[in-house]
Amino acid sequence: MTTSSSQDSRVEAKHDPGFTVPTWMHVLGGWVHRHPRAWTRLGNLETRIVQDAIAEITVDRPVYVAGLARSGTTILLERLAEHPQVGTHRYADFPPLLTPYWWNRWLSLVPNSQEEAQERAHKDGIAVTSQSPEAFEEMLWMAFFPRIHDPSRCAVLDREASHPAFERFYDDHIRKLLAVRQRQRYVAKGNYNLVRLGYLQRLYPEARFVLAIRDPVWHIASLMKQQALFAAGEASQPRALEHMRRVGHFEFGLDRRAINVGDDALTARITGLWESGQEVEGWAHYWAAIYRHVADLLDADHALREACLVVRYEDLCSQPEATLSRVHVHSQLAIEPQAIKEAAAGLHAPTYYRPKFSDRELALIEEITRPVALRFGYGHEPGS
Repeated sequence: MTTSSSQDSRVEAKHDPGFTVPTWMHVLGGWVHRHPRAWTRLGNLETRIVQDAIAEITVDRPVYVAGLARSGTTILLERLAEHPQVGTHRYADFPPLLTPYWWNRWLSLVPNSQEEAQERAHKDGIAVTSQSPEAFEEMLWMAFFPRIHDPSRCAVLDREASHPAFERFYDDHIRKLLAVRQRQRYVAKGNYNLVRLGYLQRLYPEARFVLAIRDPVWHIASLMKQQALFAAGEASQPRALEHMRRVGHFEFGLDRRAINVGDDALTARITGLWESGQEVEGWAHYWAAIYRHVADLLDADHALREACLVVRYEDLCSQPEATLSRVHVHSQLAIEPQAIKEAAAGLHAPTYYRPKFSDRELALIEEITRPVALRFGYGHEPGS
């Protein structure tokens, strides 16, 4: 039986422009998604044709922003993207993301229309336009690793991982993106890159990583809020579900998939908890699994630990200037104090929702997440 609140959510989502996918984007996006080999061939052809334009471009100290969804990665991406040396993917790069040079050249010939920033579907106060930075890199990974989002398989790619065809295509893609952006440093937000840190550092030994984390109580509350919102939105507008699959966002919604960090049984348990409606327990185990993997990896790998900066969401909200300064220093992006001050303006803890967990649920989150949370400096008591 559908509850009245669920019905209200679906009615609201049906009229929410954040879940609307234009017909042209739906059709072209579907074509790209269904024919990855054809599009990678087009991407390689593009590389050969524009070789002179990218011959002198190298991928210099790329910056990877990663974290479980709702940990502050979008804010970090947006602030880094404001730097004059930084090039990122943008909303306008979809659907033909695999041919960035041709697509962006074509867009440059299209008359610019006035755009008004719209709050994104997450309803979190972040307003975007077609020129806003976005996490689209996942499309590249899916084109070469077709089962990378299969929860029954370990998703970890470490230093031993190898895929020469992907590695060539990926490097060429970044170089073409920097060429069309006329920028020197690549910055990518990719939440799934949390399980690819070793592989990425092997590809780019000078890469910098900014890893976001959030207090588990607030984090789980935010994830549950988004799960309900996206499930309702995708149920009301099925194109939105297909869009999420095509861009590689499986964090929440009707096709939510857990990242398997090497424990098949735990991943299956998390999936089972979600499917049976035990959201709090499922998310708590998932939070602990993901960040335990990160903590273990950084403890075991000195070189990777030196390349990573862990950013707590609470520090970003309460001490935005100091935190953003650390992020830019770690990323080796020189920035003036006034620019940091402007970037920090308006950053604060969310005021549009609060966790509404029972005492039993708070105790459950505490029990499951505390051993991992302590490793990142969280030492809260239940409900604090």
